[in-house]
Amino acid sequence: MLGWGLVAECELERIVVVSPHLDDAVLGCGQLLSAHPGAVVITVFAGNPDAYPVPQRPWDVISGFVPDDDVMAARRAEDISALSSLGAIAHHLDFVEHSYNEAGNPVSPTLIAPTLADAIASHSPTSVIIPFGLANPDHGVTHDAATIAREGLGSELSWFAYEDMGYNFIPGMLAWRVSELFRSNLWPTKASPSTDQSWDRKLAAIEHYPSQLLALEHDWNLSLKLASRPDEAYWRLEQPPQGWESLSAR
Repeated sequence: MLGWGLVAECELERIVVVSPHLDDAVLGCGQLLSAHPGAVVITVFAGNPDAYPVPQRPWDVISGFVPDDDVMAARRAEDISALSSLGAIAHHLDFVEHSYNEAGNPVSPTLIAPTLADAIASHSPTSVIIPFGLANPDHGVTHDAATIAREGLGSELSWFAYEDMGYNFIPGMLAWRVSELFRSNLWPTKASPSTDQSWDRKLAAIEHYPSQLLALEHDWNLSLKLASRPDEAYWRLEQPPQGWESLSAR
């Protein structure tokens, strides 16, 4: 029991965080990134659509963008600036957010997984930290793609999940994901990696997303939630201890 929940520093030598959108890693893992300079953030949905929709998406309007703005280029620049302020490295993939796609359908996780696995492997990580994938379709397929990638990359890496900031406040969402994982033979267990105990650098990094703060405030009352300094939460993902497997079937 003495070791349960602890994360060895050797596991955190080379961290890769998988982020659905251009802000999720800082919102969910900013204190972790601050404590581990050189961590890499792979953002899945960082690509441009073939054409921006007309009329504009409500999210883009709330974010302060106007017609003819290259929204994703501006957001990628914000992300690079935010991550650099924490000593982290941005790695942007070219998949397009579901709300830019025809009929609003998200990209299939089976299409994302090979590219994501290659991106993860290119950084030779000691640990990979993926989103729980709560509520938002892009978050869900990012989680599913990451679990598929995990199967190919092997269990010698340490795998963790982080709680998607904002979506983790939706009633029942976090409990649903924990339950789903619990019954999938990939048990989520609370873990305590070393993080920056101050919120100062995380809050400063969040300010590098001025466009997203407008929409996040509109949709999530973000400033009120951040004012309470909610703890970042990490869960180790691995098979159950030998002999405990039957609990998953109850």
